[in-house]
Amino acid sequence: MDGPLLTVDNLVKRYDTGGDEPLTVLEDLSMTVQEGDIVAVVGESGTGKSTLLHLLGALDRPTAGTVRFEGEDLFAKSDDALAAFRNRAIGFVFQFHHLLPEFTALENVAMPALIQHRSMDDVTPRARELLDLLGLADRADHRPGTLSGGEKQRVAIARALMNEPALVLMDEPTGNLDARTAEPMHQEIERLSRDIDQTFVLATHDPSLTWTQPTRWPPRPQCPIGSRARRDRWMKRIWFVCPIS
Repeated sequence: MDGPLLTVDNLVKRYDTGGDEPLTVLEDLSMTVQEGDIVAVVGESGTGKSTLLHLLGALDRPTAGTVRFEGEDLFAKSDDALAAFRNRAIGFVFQFHHLLPEFTALENVAMPALIQHRSMDDVTPRARELLDLLGLADRADHRPGTLSGGEKQRVAIARALMNEPALVLMDEPTGNLDARTAEPMHQEIERLSRDIDQTFVLATHDPSLTWTQPTRWPPRPQCPIGSRARRDRWMKRIWFVCPIS
């Protein structure tokens, strides 16, 4: 693909609080994401990380600024067109897995394709392939209540990959896991980026998720920061971490 996968220009998000002044959450934010990148947005709770992901995933509209996906202005689309775009091009993983408890792991993974009115018979091979990719082939017929926290989150990742999205957005993907379980999840994300060229943007308050060893984070012209995570110039307490090359 020529050019960035995602281009954000001068993004602003404000909320009306009922007072004299709106609450500004994001101010004049610009960034780019290339295909196959892992980009982490690191900061404390309340700094706008989730708001940014909602805008990148077209779950909300900005007050000002543009988000271009493969060169196309997302917010020139209607709400219905944005909904179709999200289901086609974006995968979401949240801190809490949000698996449907009455369905098996296999059925949960298949759900995004079923929403597109495809049959279970048609989508089962892809769902099984993803569970196998994430080391869960033997858990396909288990319901979420019988899975560990790490297994549930891997099912959620498989579900996010079901429709072969160009971009996966992850909001605190290891926030509900202990350190022992979180580290393999970090490695899984990096492996998926490397093996299937999957693009990830992650929001986290966990510095260990940013893989900031300097030998693995060389500067790039399109990177807004440089070779290490550091305080950015747009938001007081959020860091952008440059992509792994």
